[in-house]
Amino acid sequence: MTTRPLLKRLLGACSLLAFCEIGAARDLPAPTPPVVVELFQSQGCSSCPPAEANLNAIAGQPDVLALSFGVTYWDGPGWRDTFATKAYTDRQWAYARHRGRDNVWTPQVYVDGQVDLVGNDRAQLDKVVAHAKTGGPALAWQPGRLEVGSGKPPAVCDVWLVRYDPRTLDVAIGGGENRGRTLAHRNVVRELIHLGTWDGSPHTYAVPPQSLAGLSTAALVQLRDGGDIVGASKAPHE
Repeated sequence: MTTRPLLKRLLGACSLLAFCEIGAARDLPAPTPPVVVELFQSQGCSSCPPAEANLNAIAGQPDVLALSFGVTYWDGPGWRDTFATKAYTDRQWAYARHRGRDNVWTPQVYVDGQVDLVGNDRAQLDKVVAHAKTGGPALAWQPGRLEVGSGKPPAVCDVWLVRYDPRTLDVAIGGGENRGRTLAHRNVVRELIHLGTWDGSPHTYAVPPQSLAGLSTAALVQLRDGGDIVGASKAPHE
């Protein structure tokens, strides 16, 4: 009895199994995007530590992308926020202008760029996060690039690269309203980079290397000029 027909059948079965596995992998749903929670705060603001503590508490949740942005308008001769940059202040102002507001304040939390609240009430924050609707285009990370899949956004979107420090950073405050306190910060944003725009067609964006070691990376797809966030993704550990 020859073994060739049996070998052919075995090879055919293996090939069919491999094909089925590939097909199943292609049919798997895209990962659910995280709910994006952005806190705008300042180390010089005495009302901010409770909101910062609430953000710290949810920062480790896998279904949440918690980001702490330091703003500059509290900076003065008494104290300058150690993480604040004008770009983060500009981001908060973009949200305000999109909503027809003529002022910004701290603390202020935006959830998916859609709902804003002070952020000092943990129960309120949890409720807003729980009711956030996630969706948007598929985002995939490859070495040195970000791939955004197809979709039907209501308008052209910005694609942002965010790099943040996942550690808890304790900062001793030497002046201002929080003088003498040590404030704990987590997921402090250190880089905010505009990668380009997205109009609903699949597109690949070059991702620059980190300027600081140890940062985590995420991407946001957001309606232009402070609109809703329609897609988000955390990158695999770099």
